[in-house]
Amino acid sequence: MSKADVLFKNMCRDILDNGFSTEGSTVRARWEDGSPAYTIKRFGVVNRYDLSEEFPAMTLRRTAIKTAVDEMLWIWQKKSNNINDLKGHIWDEWADEDGSIGKAYGYQMGIKYKFGQGEMDQVDNVIWQLKNTPQSRRIMTNIYNFSDLTEMNLEPCAYSMTFNVTRNKLNGILNQRSQDVLAANNWNVVQYAVLIHMLAQSCDLVPGELVHVIADAHIYDRHILAIKELIEREEFPAPKFRLNPDVKDFYDFTPDDVIIEDYQHGPQIENIPIAV
Repeated sequence: MSKADVLFKNMCRDILDNGFSTEGSTVRARWEDGSPAYTIKRFGVVNRYDLSEEFPAMTLRRTAIKTAVDEMLWIWQKKSNNINDLKGHIWDEWADEDGSIGKAYGYQMGIKYKFGQGEMDQVDNVIWQLKNTPQSRRIMTNIYNFSDLTEMNLEPCAYSMTFNVTRNKLNGILNQRSQDVLAANNWNVVQYAVLIHMLAQSCDLVPGELVHVIADAHIYDRHILAIKELIEREEFPAPKFRLNPDVKDFYDFTPDDVIIEDYQHGPQIENIPIAV
């Protein structure tokens, strides 16, 4: 069975059994009909994925891995904040008439700063440090830029990565302020697992651990029945994963360089309502 499934099931059961219900509270999020979107939530959820053991794709239902990778590269590689540079449509709700989501996500990754080795953006600095100072404890990114929050159409949910090299293994901690567990959990896990694989291959390292820290992990009220059905499903073995070995530069990767084989999974959950 996929260990990602086990972690997901344990997290969901803990939220349902021990979480706090926001029903009756004043909440920002709304359903499409305008009614408040209440949640059951847990604070400070931590899940660890050993990428040297398996690729952490959920098998309870299918995760659209290449679409998730396209979004990750939109932020980390293209450093774009325009949905016209993105194949999927999950950002459409937050884009203006020109397709921009404001000074968010990829925009923040593309800002150049003065580092000790010169002026570069956060992604280039991570790659430079992984190649030149891999034992540094300062290899990180942060896109929660308070001076630009009012010009973001959505404040970042997954907002920082901290990288650490142990021997020749590249490990990463993904920090997330908030997560819709049904809609986004494995989506984010898959994205940042692939990111670690790509950076490791680009910097002559091997993938280690992904640690996912979620400050507010929540299940929306209209998702509870779907979650309960999902976590009772049968698990399958994790799919086989590999990258195109010919790609050595992070900026040359495309979603097509991600090869997924033997991906068995349960049926998709259709028409998941999304609170905005």
